[in-house]
Amino acid sequence: MNKQSNTYTILYSAIMVVVVGAVLALTYMALKPKQDENIANDKRMQILSAVHIAAHDGDVKSVYDKYVTESFVVNVEGKEVAGDAFAVNMAAEVKKSEKAERALPVFVCHLNDGSVKYILPVYGAGLWGPIWGYVAVEADGTTVYGAYFSHQGETPGLGAEIAKPDFQNQFSGKELYKDGKFRSIDVMKAGQKPADNADYVNAISGGTVTSKGVEAMLKSCLSDYSAFLNQLKNGKTK
Repeated sequence: MNKQSNTYTILYSAIMVVVVGAVLALTYMALKPKQDENIANDKRMQILSAVHIAAHDGDVKSVYDKYVTESFVVNVEGKEVAGDAFAVNMAAEVKKSEKAERALPVFVCHLNDGSVKYILPVYGAGLWGPIWGYVAVEADGTTVYGAYFSHQGETPGLGAEIAKPDFQNQFSGKELYKDGKFRSIDVMKAGQKPADNADYVNAISGGTVTSKGVEAMLKSCLSDYSAFLNQLKNGKTK
């Protein structure tokens, strides 16, 4: 075949595309299990962070399995339903207009002192993209033990501060019920207080939109868990 012909050029290009495509596909298939495991371990580290447990890359799964001994899914009525809590995509769940259709994961953590914490995922919107996190609640169903938040693209030094301990540590000890009613936690500018007696934390200076995004995320997501939390509060669930 004439190597200078158009036919040869087209045929050669087609073969190279097939070969390169096959190599890329095989590489993807070979690496996917490791990529999936890395994603899962990152999620495990975030869940553990909500209960102030640190884990390193090599032992994330073993540390997670030691402390997070159980997980399940509930609905907005607080009833356990079928589903894999770890596999639930909160980004998809919060978009469901019918709250009754939402799957709400619960992760149960047993600490070394024998105490039990219930870790609840939250998902919302910041200034430039999605924000998300996990809130750990005491077995009394009302007191926050710890919180972890992260983001996709908030501004460094401003909204991105939600991922820093100085902001997250404010949530420890806050109450989700006031005067017998579910109140969530407000995020307020310094010097301001909620009008409804809800517990609150200080907003990030210069990061008002992201701070209010955290507040809205907590109110939206944690209110979905209010029936489950009320059961904990009244000692009517595991």
